[in-house]
Amino acid sequence: MRRALSLLPFLGLGLALAACATGPTLDQRLATFVGRSELEVVSTLGVPTRHYETGGEKFLQYDEQRTVAFPAGFGGGPFYGPYGRGFYGGGYVGTTYAPVQCDVTFALREGRVSRYTFRGQGCA
Repeated sequence: MRRALSLLPFLGLGLALAACATGPTLDQRLATFVGRSELEVVSTLGVPTRHYETGGEKFLQYDEQRTVAFPAGFGGGPFYGPYGRGFYGGGYVGTTYAPVQCDVTFALREGRVSRYTFRGQGCA
């Protein structure tokens, strides 16, 4: 949980805020890490979820998972009920919750970030 909270400034505040965001994009925020050392990345974002080394490169992956609430809406419509056709059974539908995830991976060559990638519906 601490790891997810430490990523919030860099990964966004959620899908609901993404539409009205006016600040730097996720891509712009992550680009500031290119050229930084592994120590700087870990000091800023915390310990990565996992890491992997191959072909002279090291990969640091950070995962953020959270649940986003979507506002309730009207679920009315023509339904058939015991009293015939009408709006029987329609009404206010409760809040919907959906899990979202964002995975950010930094590639390091010679101890410095050379590139990064991100994927997931929660990357904002």
